[in-house]
Amino acid sequence: MSAHTAAAKSEPTRSLHVGDHLRGWRQRRHLSQLDLAVDAEISARHLSFVETGRAAPSRDMVLRLAERLNIPLRERNVLLVAAGFAPAFPQRSLDDPMLKSAREAIDLVLKAHEPNPALAYDRHWNLVTANRMVAPLLEGIPRRLLGQPFNILRLAFHPEALAARTVNLAEWCGHLLERLHRQCEATADPELIRLYDDLKAYPIPARTGPLPPDNNVAIPLKLRRDGAVLSFFSTTMVFGTPVDVTLSELALETFFPADDFTAAQMRNIAASFG
Repeated sequence: MSAHTAAAKSEPTRSLHVGDHLRGWRQRRHLSQLDLAVDAEISARHLSFVETGRAAPSRDMVLRLAERLNIPLRERNVLLVAAGFAPAFPQRSLDDPMLKSAREAIDLVLKAHEPNPALAYDRHWNLVTANRMVAPLLEGIPRRLLGQPFNILRLAFHPEALAARTVNLAEWCGHLLERLHRQCEATADPELIRLYDDLKAYPIPARTGPLPPDNNVAIPLKLRRDGAVLSFFSTTMVFGTPVDVTLSELALETFFPADDFTAAQMRNIAASFG
């Protein structure tokens, strides 16, 4: 499914009828009514009645179907409201005292990852926070591109930002586009779909040569800095069982040296930055 198809299929989320929401998410997950009914342990007939508005689902039924469809927490609230119930999942700022322990955990992970870079970003890839090793890698980028909050993906694709110093630009940006495309399909978020379309318009060269082998589990990020090439692979972490919308949409990206040279350079950079 293309990002544009996802956009078209996101239309039901603006409907006032809970059945339209459920049908849209079921189709987005490529499930038949029978598939979802069996998984949710209800009859296909009852699910059909819910989708067409002939039956009103209970609150527990809405949440059960949402869980089986792996619907984001933000959209589960939309479903509940459409069905006549109060939202189940709060959305707080990370500065909220209720999320103090979560913010402390994020800061702990970012700090512990030094001398290697690590950062946290929201559902639209806007930077939330980062450890001190990210700033040295952004040196020389025009300040107008680093306004807060800045979008990590736009920074990666912009010709005056990281794109100008990424050695394997086609491979890395292709990898990022694939990740974003999967996110568009999973969430049908209109802002993510717009971001995907915007990024595709950047002048990124096409990949050349053979694709990476199937056993190549990590696409490296190779950045030029002070005449040297630093090579990283990254991992993404999310909160396992969040009950808050903000936490459910937060991701932590940690970068690891892909070779001994990069590891040594990062130690030197950390020492020079105090």
